[in-house]
Amino acid sequence: MDKVSGHKRTQSHLYPPVDPFDQRMLEVGDGHRVYVEQCGNPDGLPVVVLHGGPGGGCSPAMRRYFDPKHYRIVLFDQRGCGRSRPHASVENNTTWHLVSDIEKIRDVLGIDRWIVFGGSWGATLALIYAQEHADRVAALVLRGVFLMRQQELDWFYGGGAGRFWPELWDQFESMVPEDERDDLIAAYHRRLFSGEVMTETRFARVWATWENALASIHNDGQGGESPADYARAFARLENHYFTNSGFLGPDRQILDRVDRIDQIPGWIVQGRHDMICPPISAYELSKKWSKAQLKMIPRAGHALSEPGISSELVKIMDMLAVRRDKLEWAS
Repeated sequence: MDKVSGHKRTQSHLYPPVDPFDQRMLEVGDGHRVYVEQCGNPDGLPVVVLHGGPGGGCSPAMRRYFDPKHYRIVLFDQRGCGRSRPHASVENNTTWHLVSDIEKIRDVLGIDRWIVFGGSWGATLALIYAQEHADRVAALVLRGVFLMRQQELDWFYGGGAGRFWPELWDQFESMVPEDERDDLIAAYHRRLFSGEVMTETRFARVWATWENALASIHNDGQGGESPADYARAFARLENHYFTNSGFLGPDRQILDRVDRIDQIPGWIVQGRHDMICPPISAYELSKKWSKAQLKMIPRAGHALSEPGISSELVKIMDMLAVRRDKLEWAS
């Protein structure tokens, strides 16, 4: 039994499934409508969950990292994915649109400050949002850090990870002619935005399969194939953001602006054997961020569902619930 709430834990230390008390489609402008939901305690500690991708969408499992008696849990599908509309659209869809959407959600829900919880691309977005709106962030809880640097894209789409998974890399690379393989992000971009839905879906599934297969240390390369609609949104949005370097300026923009969040307490949970976002990024971030605590999880990869990662994240959120008064919430 959990000492904070009394809820019995199941499935890798997660709280039992919980249904939303509020679901809505929020008009955010530019022709986009964003799906937003709230779960847990309407008067609890507010926490916003930023999903990965870009293009991954939120899931019911993401609600279960927070004690529903203590937390007001806000989840949303970022532009173009999940239940947000238009589906798989990259028009008016940039990092800065998403930062604006997060602020609009906070304002519409009447939340002054909140904990920001995100993994992978969600960690990227959390950091950028906090650097722009530090006064609205009480704490950051991050997993599988991705800093949107060229070296990270080169690792995953330029053959680095492929040296550990040569058979899977061969499947991913062989989809395009040899003379295009020097830039696979660009090669896939041409096909993911070909205007032919069947072609886009076929290449999207391969794109998603490459990432899914390497997500968990327990997969051993068996990630499975994603549904067509999900894969198309996921692949198109990821490729769109990566083609544009996350719509950031300098390659080290996030690291160079850590001073903006230096007074925000942060917890970083990183799988030691993360093949998608190697631990060096989490380590470098923690070295520059004085209030960050880094926890390396042995025998864990990238996925949120890794038992060691899930357990540590729940432990952190339980601790923050107990230390509520120490987060210096604004009145």
